[in-house]
Amino acid sequence: MSNRTRRQLLFDSYLGLGGIALADLLMAEQARAAAPADPLLPRPQHHAAKAKRCIFLFLEGGVSQMDTFEHKPELTKYAGQQMPKAERTTGEIATFSAAPNRIIPPVSPFRQYGQSGRWVSGLLPEMATVVDDLAFIHGVKVDNNNHGPAVYHTLTGNQFPGSASIGAWVTYGLGSENRDLPGFIVMGDRRGATIGGAGVWGNGFLPAAYQGTLFRNGDTPIVDLHRSASMSDTAQRRELDLLRWMNERHSAERTNTSELDARIASFELAYRMQSKAPELVDLQGESEATKKLYGLDDEVTEPFGRQCLLARRMVERGVRFVKVLHGAGGDRWDDHGNIGERIPVHCREVDKPVAGLLKDLKSRGMLEDTLVVWASEMGRTPFDNNLTTDKPGRDHNQYGLVVWMAGGGVRAGATFGATDDFSVRSAGDEVPLRDVHATLLQLMGLNQNRLTVLHAGRYKKLTDIGGRVIKEVMA
Repeated sequence: MSNRTRRQLLFDSYLGLGGIALADLLMAEQARAAAPADPLLPRPQHHAAKAKRCIFLFLEGGVSQMDTFEHKPELTKYAGQQMPKAERTTGEIATFSAAPNRIIPPVSPFRQYGQSGRWVSGLLPEMATVVDDLAFIHGVKVDNNNHGPAVYHTLTGNQFPGSASIGAWVTYGLGSENRDLPGFIVMGDRRGATIGGAGVWGNGFLPAAYQGTLFRNGDTPIVDLHRSASMSDTAQRRELDLLRWMNERHSAERTNTSELDARIASFELAYRMQSKAPELVDLQGESEATKKLYGLDDEVTEPFGRQCLLARRMVERGVRFVKVLHGAGGDRWDDHGNIGERIPVHCREVDKPVAGLLKDLKSRGMLEDTLVVWASEMGRTPFDNNLTTDKPGRDHNQYGLVVWMAGGGVRAGATFGATDDFSVRSAGDEVPLRDVHATLLQLMGLNQNRLTVLHAGRYKKLTDIGGRVIKEVMA
C-alpha cells in the first residue's frame, strides 16, 4: 500500500494538470511557428498526379440512380409488384422493403451510348454524348439515411457538423494557384441555401483560411465588391494598413489566432479581388457559342449553366477547388412523390450545363488537369410504400449512391462496383464513401494518411479510419 499523504496526492495532481496545460501551449506555439506566412501559397503534391484543381458538382436531395445512370430492366418487368425484402441492409431500407410496397419503373427508357456502351436515361441526352469521358462508381454507401447527416458525410467525411469540408482539405494540402481570388469557392443555388449551410464548405478544425467563399448565383455573385464612390484607393489602402497593424499586434500577443489570421488575410484578399473579380464574373467576353454550349440561352438551363461556366472561368484562373451546388428547398432532388413530373425537370436543368462544362474543358485542354466529380448525398429506392397515390415517388437509400468522375487522372469509360437487380445496394463488397474521398485525394496528388491535422489530441483526416483508393477508375 502507498504511504503517500493526501497533501502529496494533491500536489502531484496539481503539477500533472499544469503539465497538460503546458503541453497544450507548447503545441499551439509549435503549430503557430510552423504555419506559413500565407496559408494559401501553392504547395507540392504528395505524389505526381495529373489533377491540379477540382470542380465538385453536388446535386442535393438524393439523385435517383435508376432514373439516370443505372439501367435495371427488372424494374420495368416487375413494375407495380411487391419488391423482395432488401438483403444485407438495416434501418429504414430493411423496414420499408419488407413493408407493403410497389416497384416503380424508370421514368424514361435507357439506351446505350458511346464506345463504352454505357446505359444512360433518356432524361440526360446531352450527358450521354460525353459518357465515354466518365468513370462511374456504383453502390456507394453513406452513413445515414437522412438528408442533413448524409450531406455532411458526403461533403466533409463525417455525418456530424464541425468537420472540415473536402474543399478545405484540398486547399489545406495544396494551397492556391491564384493570389487574387479565394482558393476554395462555392457556387450557390439561387433558390436557397443547402442543407447544413456554411458548415458543408467550412474549415472545421483546419485553420480558418481554408473555408470556402460563397458566390451567389445571379448578376451580383459577390456582395459589396466595389468600393464606395467616396473612398479612394489610397484612402482604402491606408485604412487597411492601419487595421492590419492593429490586428497583427493583437495576434502576436496571443495563441490560437487562426480566425483572426484568416480575417487579416481576407481583408487583403477582398482588396485584391476588387480589381480581379469583376472580370471573373463578367461573362460578356464569352462567345455566343460558348454561352449556348452551357445553355445560357434557355431560361431552364441558364441558372446552372451560369454556375458551370463560372466554375470553368475560376479553375482557368487558378482557383484550386470549386463546389457547384444544385437543388434547394422544394426544388431539391428529394422526389418522394410525383417523380414522373419532378425528375425530368431536375435533369433538364443540369443536363446541358454539365455536358457543356466537360466539352468546354476538353476543347481548351483543361480536362487533363481538372478533376470533375458528380455526387449527391444518397440514392433512391426502387419502390414506393404509398400505395394510394397515382403519382408515386422514391424514398431515401443510403446504399445506392452513384458517383462519377472525369478529367485529371481518371480512366475514361471505367466502372467500379455494381448494384443488385433492383438497384438497392452493392451487389458485391460494400463501397463506403470514404473510398471515394480517398480516391479524390489520390487523383489530386494527396495521400490521405499524410493529409492530417492534430485536433483534440488526435490526428484528423478526411477519410477518418482510412479508405481504399479505387484504382480501377484511375488511368
